[in-house]
Amino acid sequence: MQTIKKPIDTMASGSLLSDMAGDVNVSFEFFPPKTEKMEETLWHSIKTLETLNPSFVSVTYGAGGSTRERTHKTVKRLLDETSLPPAAHLTCVSATKSEVNEIIENYHEAGVRHIVALRGDPPTIGKPYGAHPGGYENAAELVGGIREISNDFEISVAAYPEQHPDSPNLAADLENLKRKVDAGATRAITQFFFEPDSYFRFLDHCRSYGINVPIIPGILPVTNFNTLKSFAGACGTSIPTWLHKVFEGLDDRPQTRSLVAATVAGEMCKRLYAGGVRDFHFYTLNRAELTYAICHMLGLRPSSPEESN
Repeated sequence: MQTIKKPIDTMASGSLLSDMAGDVNVSFEFFPPKTEKMEETLWHSIKTLETLNPSFVSVTYGAGGSTRERTHKTVKRLLDETSLPPAAHLTCVSATKSEVNEIIENYHEAGVRHIVALRGDPPTIGKPYGAHPGGYENAAELVGGIREISNDFEISVAAYPEQHPDSPNLAADLENLKRKVDAGATRAITQFFFEPDSYFRFLDHCRSYGINVPIIPGILPVTNFNTLKSFAGACGTSIPTWLHKVFEGLDDRPQTRSLVAATVAGEMCKRLYAGGVRDFHFYTLNRAELTYAICHMLGLRPSSPEESN
């Protein structure tokens, strides 16, 4: 069980950074590429971040299973060409239970031992979610289905510090997360957020509901502010006023924007660390440099000088 304490309001950045080296665990999320150029970028990023020895790397699964084959291909290549433990995303959308079970069994046969089990987004934007006829109703059912196939799997599920957009209230959202954990999930990974207090409040709520698995904060370095606003609107994440102001006027200054983005994310990670967090999950958007810079600030280093080249 995580040991988390409340964040401190003030800190000496230099001394905190020196204290952070050596006891931080990270994981990274990637999405399957659509083009040859995107694939080149992805694998450059994977090779760069591999040197930081992450706990695992996850590969997303598009709405309605739209990236199914590309997800499988990316996971297979991770198994064959890297030392990284892959975590394959899997959703309930647009598939029967037997079709989903076949995917689970194929992953197990291939050597995958970690699945990120998600309900999934509606395949048609703007339409409410509806379970596929004969499919898994939701993520809790999917977790149970995975457990019936094999107890070998680690199963990660999603958590929402600011509440899932489809949940009527926080209590319903927490009850849903509790069902996923009771069905056999081994950890939860949060949607991205920008105020550490949001995470710590959510963690308190989870513990009050008897949700005692690790709750890993999801960190999204801001590569493009307009894209961020689109992401945040879709998943119910609030963008604080101060963040708008920090990125104001940087649309045409990509290098400055990257420096600011690394600083913002690094400071948030330091506050989370000060509150007891030792595990961080990064939404990389298939780009390595920002995530690598933040991990460097967290005290992570390549395992040998040669690996950093």
